[in-house]
Amino acid sequence: MDSVVDTLKEHGRESFQNDKKYIDLGKSQERLQRRKIVNIVAQSMFSLTIIFIIFVLGLLLFNIIKSSIGWLDWEFLTGRLSINPAKAGIKSVIMGSFMLMVVVAPVTMVIGVATAIFLEEYAKKGTLHSIISLNISNLAGVPSVIFGLLGLTVFGRMFGLGSSILAGGLTLSLLVLPNVVVSSQEAIKAVPNYLREASYGLGATKWTTIRKIVLPSAIPGIMTGSILALSRAIGETAPLVVLGIPTLILKSPESFMDDFTALPIQIYYWTLDTVLTREYANLAAATIVILLVVLFLLNASAIIIRNKFQRRN
Repeated sequence: MDSVVDTLKEHGRESFQNDKKYIDLGKSQERLQRRKIVNIVAQSMFSLTIIFIIFVLGLLLFNIIKSSIGWLDWEFLTGRLSINPAKAGIKSVIMGSFMLMVVVAPVTMVIGVATAIFLEEYAKKGTLHSIISLNISNLAGVPSVIFGLLGLTVFGRMFGLGSSILAGGLTLSLLVLPNVVVSSQEAIKAVPNYLREASYGLGATKWTTIRKIVLPSAIPGIMTGSILALSRAIGETAPLVVLGIPTLILKSPESFMDDFTALPIQIYYWTLDTVLTREYANLAAATIVILLVVLFLLNASAIIIRNKFQRRN
């Protein structure tokens, strides 16, 4: 009798465990189904968001290109600025932007790459190193107008550079320098340690290892980050506005101490002047097209350089 009772109890426990498994399996199927539905909804929302962004961007580009038709020609590229929209050109504006980048490029690349090499290869890892790296990363998110105020105080007034190309270039260098440092650090970190150890094993010094092994391997990341930083610098307006860059320069700048104007500055002020003269909107649109072409060429060159060095490595 006891054995029969025990058998029934065991059978009951097995039946309960089986029922529990079925219940758990059913709940798992329900959770899986809910997750699939959530995934489909999220995917649809993100897809619609991307489509909306592309649509708005396409509409914006269409309006800009449409407004620039008839205004963007050789005379516009080689002419001088003028208060008469029909005679206005952007030769001095293009020269100002070019000379601005001549200052920004070497300053950011030399200081940025040197800082990254010091932090990754020479500085001791510790609290101080972490604080410095964290602050450099945080500087990349500081609003550009703050750098404009810093440039106005230090370069414009303290050093007496005023609104010259040198003052603007140094101000924009401060703006994009954190980006160059961070991208160069990541590129140097990505170099495998066994390459360094092999170089040391052959008797090379630390600097020789950095110069011959680390930097050539990190060049794709360093160049990509630097060129993208220059792309940001050439399109910045707020720091130059704070510096007091003039809008009407009839003569092209000839030295780095001359006053200048740049493409984003001219776009900004021509857009403001649209309230008074509607034709300024067409001039602004034509200048935007030129700026977009420059940015496209810079980004394309970054991709080409990265791919070239990656194939070589």
